[in-house]
Amino acid sequence: MAKLSTKKLARSGVIASLYVVLSLVTFPVASGSIQFRLSEGLTLLPLFMVESIPALFIGCMLSNLLTGCVFFDVILGSVITLTAGIFTYLVGKVIKTTWLKITVGGIFPIVLNAFLLPIIWYFCYGQLEFLYIVQVAFLLISQSVSVYAVGTPILFLIKKLKNKARF
Repeated sequence: MAKLSTKKLARSGVIASLYVVLSLVTFPVASGSIQFRLSEGLTLLPLFMVESIPALFIGCMLSNLLTGCVFFDVILGSVITLTAGIFTYLVGKVIKTTWLKITVGGIFPIVLNAFLLPIIWYFCYGQLEFLYIVQVAFLLISQSVSVYAVGTPILFLIKKLKNKARF
């Protein structure tokens, strides 16, 4: 098992905190059937930083707690983020071209959230506000915007900082 350095541990804390802050900034639409979380832009970080996987899990869990989700939604929604992070990390290990890595790695947080969250919401809250396929469509769109439009610039900024200042 890789040694967890103080730098990686600190970076993990910052990522988890950023996830919470970015979720709270978009709070009115960060939870619920039509959901948009800027924080989902951070889900590309496992492509280059393994320590971001538990950070995203913890950040998602805290965000779900703070936005009033029920217990099983807090846990299962966070497990989706954890699972997506693991798959995204594996893509980062296998694919070497940056743009292809981003394109393929971003699929997991988008698709897993879009198809699984409405099922969790149905079991946690007893009904869906919209038909399942409509919920999936909303999430596919909002997740794609968060992951690709927000996440790609964040990823390049962090990569640049990491290369320059040993971030």
